[in-house]
Amino acid sequence: MLAFVALGSNLEDPMGQVERALGALAQLPGSRLIWQSSLYLSAPVGGVVQPPFINAVAALWTRLGAAELLASLHELEQRAGRQRAEERYWGPRILDLDLLSHGSCRVTRADLVLPHPRLHERAFVLLPLSEFDPEWHIPGQGPLSQFLAAVADQPIQRLAPGKNRNLQSLQYSSFWGKEE
Repeated sequence: MLAFVALGSNLEDPMGQVERALGALAQLPGSRLIWQSSLYLSAPVGGVVQPPFINAVAALWTRLGAAELLASLHELEQRAGRQRAEERYWGPRILDLDLLSHGSCRVTRADLVLPHPRLHERAFVLLPLSEFDPEWHIPGQGPLSQFLAAVADQPIQRLAPGKNRNLQSLQYSSFWGKEE
């Protein structure tokens, strides 16, 4: 089964958190990491004042069921230091791993919704995912490309792979277009 996972972090070395999580995804039992997007710097959503996020998307071939894969993702978050019960909704994250899709599966349960219910509304998911295939069909919603224009106003910056991606070197005011 082809599954897509969104990765994000804005605390405790966000770039390192995302890169370590990509390495951990490659080690998941019954799964194989087959692709990863560039890293992106993106604005937080939800109105909580917090640092920008580092985001990426990964593709896995997996034999794990959707619920089992989600549980594995939550375990990786916990190992990175995330304490879900203590977090503020829409607040900062040491590591956030969201299961975006699991094949063409469509699920609506209290603990799992597939495809991810806000996948089509977030530039920090759509832009990295479009590197894989801009015409990939979001199950039940249509091609990813049809949603890109709607997120064009969301602040996001692709970080060049293989270059110095030190967050300290990025100027907050130039990215957001305003002073801190």
